[in-house]
Amino acid sequence: MSCRLAKSYGFIRLLIKPPANKRLRFPHFSRFPAHGFSAFRSCSTATRNRSIPTNPMAGEEANGGTTLLPVVEDKYDGVMTEISHPMDPSAFSSLLQSSLSTWTLQGKKGVWIKLPRHLIGLAEAAVKEGFWFHHAEKDYLMLVYWIPKEGDTLPSNASHRIGIGAFVLNHKKEVLVVQEKTGRFRGQGIWKFPTGVVNEGEYIHDGSVREVKEETGVDTEFVQVLAFRQTHKAFFEKSDLFFVCMLKPLSLEINAQETEIEAAQWMPWEEYLKQPFVQNHELLRYMTAICSAKTNGDYEGFTPLRVSAPDQHGSLYFNTRDLHSRH
Repeated sequence: MSCRLAKSYGFIRLLIKPPANKRLRFPHFSRFPAHGFSAFRSCSTATRNRSIPTNPMAGEEANGGTTLLPVVEDKYDGVMTEISHPMDPSAFSSLLQSSLSTWTLQGKKGVWIKLPRHLIGLAEAAVKEGFWFHHAEKDYLMLVYWIPKEGDTLPSNASHRIGIGAFVLNHKKEVLVVQEKTGRFRGQGIWKFPTGVVNEGEYIHDGSVREVKEETGVDTEFVQVLAFRQTHKAFFEKSDLFFVCMLKPLSLEINAQETEIEAAQWMPWEEYLKQPFVQNHELLRYMTAICSAKTNGDYEGFTPLRVSAPDQHGSLYFNTRDLHSRH
């Protein structure tokens, strides 16, 4: 989720009345297994590498000549179909029913339907067949159905938002702070660390550098993650992970962002600590104690290391000082 989305976000709730004798099921957001959206990743990759018939009514044919929706199989005995051409809702419903019957006989489990925005009218037909909304993006809706009678093992929609707070201290022991024009601290005269939300596909260390640059105009170099906090029911009932990051300033000139930042400055660290807002806030007391300990060399945070796994690349954050001291 982008910073802009997090700070100014519109929300539309779609309400659909379930038909008689049908029950709409929605995933539990609290469950987010380790394999996450690998099913989506494998499906989307396979979709790019495998052509799907351009005519939605000319899909695969099962035994007996029954026309089925074109699909890509995932690694978890499921299938995914991406509808790309307009079709009559009743024809789509019939095609979906025959496809579900065949997939059931084939022992398939999860069924994913991706509907682009211009074909959203087909969602009602899918819901009537027992599908439920899994997630939506600005240009598509993803629906899902579980064929087996036992409880589903489908991955839930993304359950967390990732935020950062940037601790930037210069050679004069001055900390970079801002006052915000919007949000909960607007108009309160509170000086705080630059904060923001990590964008989709962005690493924590890159997001913290970007946020500082956007809000203050100051160039920085990422040093370490010092700590993180987890809360629940924060943003549209989602959970929230907030990472306290230490950055090294590469420039000192401040150019505050006009749209979101009221003021920005380099403030003496001791003056920042004396703010009632900091002294009366338990989380901030811990944060500032950690930052002070790091500055004095009494604390070690987590440094990112680019690593690879069998099917993906990423960053591992760990205490490199203590690990290297053992070797």
